[in-house]
Amino acid sequence: MARTPATSRRALLFGTAAVSAGALLTACTSNEPKNQEPAADNVPAADDKPGKAVTIGFAGPQADHGWLNAINDNAKNRAKKYSDVTLEITEGSNDTAQQIGQIQTLINKKVDVLVILPADGKALTQVGLQAMRAGIPVINLDRVFASPQAYRCWIGGDNYGMGLNAGHYIGEQLKGKQNAKVVELAGLDNLELTQQRTKGFDDALKNYPNIKKVARQAADFTVESGQAKMAQLLQAQSKFDALWNHDDDQGVGALRAIDQAGRDDFLMVGGAGAKSAMDAIKAGNSVLEATVLYPPTMAASAIDLARALGQGKGVGGLSEFEIPSSLTLYSAVVTKDNVDQYLPTGFI
Repeated sequence: MARTPATSRRALLFGTAAVSAGALLTACTSNEPKNQEPAADNVPAADDKPGKAVTIGFAGPQADHGWLNAINDNAKNRAKKYSDVTLEITEGSNDTAQQIGQIQTLINKKVDVLVILPADGKALTQVGLQAMRAGIPVINLDRVFASPQAYRCWIGGDNYGMGLNAGHYIGEQLKGKQNAKVVELAGLDNLELTQQRTKGFDDALKNYPNIKKVARQAADFTVESGQAKMAQLLQAQSKFDALWNHDDDQGVGALRAIDQAGRDDFLMVGGAGAKSAMDAIKAGNSVLEATVLYPPTMAASAIDLARALGQGKGVGGLSEFEIPSSLTLYSAVVTKDNVDQYLPTGFI
């Protein structure tokens, strides 16, 4: 049987997020002889041709945020692409006991593979273990379980890398400015993801001795909180050069506060990759110059991985017979120069 070229198979499995990874693989092996055969050309790799029928159970939290709603949409739309995939999707809940019950229902239905984005990774670890012990492999999406025994594969975003890339972008924009000042509009401080984003941002700024972070406010990922906390930052800081906002949903409120204050003397970098943020970047009519992705396309890739796992296949472009045990997505920086490339992934 003819094999799909490795780079094409990789793109089919991971979508646009894998293009740069595929390019990296090519770059790393560019000094090898051109006629060298792939390390394991006989590895059965997932592609979009119909294969063994797979029923995938999908359980996520309540879609009360633009990003979470995009997670659900990405999973549903990806599953529709495959004629051999049946998707059993739960209603979604932020109540731990209710989500556990929904997952147990999927276990009792004997789905082939489970994709779980837990509302609370630690609290749902036991039900992940229950599924694995029942012989149902689990793809753990984004919020990680407390034990690697609770999942076969983890796929998610890079919160530290998100902050790191935001910090480097701002650092490069302000590199020639003496005594530059930046402020940070974070998410919920009791969440590890918020702490990781701040640490990445702070670590990046260490590379730019001319820049000092002078203020930080924690919001809670809503438009209202973004507006209120940004108003406080603006009142406390009469002059600064850059703002990093962790989340584009709360960024809608932040931009309202900025407009109300009549401020346009700094640049703003957002986070996650909302369509509204990308539209604003493209229009170029606000302080928002960039957003750092936390791609909800990870849910589509989770469906790809679940299908490959259910069919006993590996990942196109890799030598291994099995899918990896973990996959961290890259937090690309979207600017006016590349916004058209990423706009189709923007969530509402």
